[in-house]
Amino acid sequence: MTTPTAKPKKITGILEANVRNDHGKGAARSLRREGKIPGILYGKGQTPVSISLSLKEVSMEYTRGRFRSRLIDIKLDNKQTVKALPKELQFNPVTDVIEHVDFIKVEAGSTLRVMVPVHFIGQDKSVGIKRGGVLNIVRHEIEFVCAPEAIPTHIEINIQALDIGSSVHINDLTLPKGITPVIKRNFTVATIAGRRAEEEEVKPAADATATAAAGATPAAGAAAAAPAAAGAAGAKKEEPKKDEKKK
Repeated sequence: MTTPTAKPKKITGILEANVRNDHGKGAARSLRREGKIPGILYGKGQTPVSISLSLKEVSMEYTRGRFRSRLIDIKLDNKQTVKALPKELQFNPVTDVIEHVDFIKVEAGSTLRVMVPVHFIGQDKSVGIKRGGVLNIVRHEIEFVCAPEAIPTHIEINIQALDIGSSVHINDLTLPKGITPVIKRNFTVATIAGRRAEEEEVKPAADATATAAAGATPAAGAAAAAPAAAGAAGAKKEEPKKDEKKK
């Protein structure tokens, strides 16, 4: 039904960083005036290392996409290179410029949790879409547990053979060795929904609403007429009293 593939990640990002000893908002503002931003390099069982990086270089890596799911080589003081995974970023609320970034140091033999984007191909030849269906993407990204060297760039799913009413679940995909979904249940990744069926469901609902509104008008008129009728009946009962006074 589907022909999914996952491509291994290749390290392409390199960032130069310097270890810093100054902390606080004043030090951060001073770095930003120099075109740099503060960051922290975390390691399992290790003391976090405060670093400074070039804002331009970090921004360029970020705009390349999948920044949080790509390994980065960080050159510390031009002395040693460590592999790290970007974890958290802070942005200026007004200018949307990156102001801080945290990295997780990747050790040999460690495992990571990463979000991997899902790409769909074959839409132009999809059986269901040609019949008027619509591709409903339930998950644009899937979180996996994997080794650093096994991080895929993306998961590719071919929906060419999918008809209206068909769906793709995680268990339908043949994933590469070394990656495991964080969610254990057989969750849905995408479906082909019927556009025409949805339109037919909307029309009866609209007709029912119109009918209910039309039926409410006579009822309202009857309700309004009831007090008038009661008033007329009361008037008739009072007429004999007036005749008695004349006598």
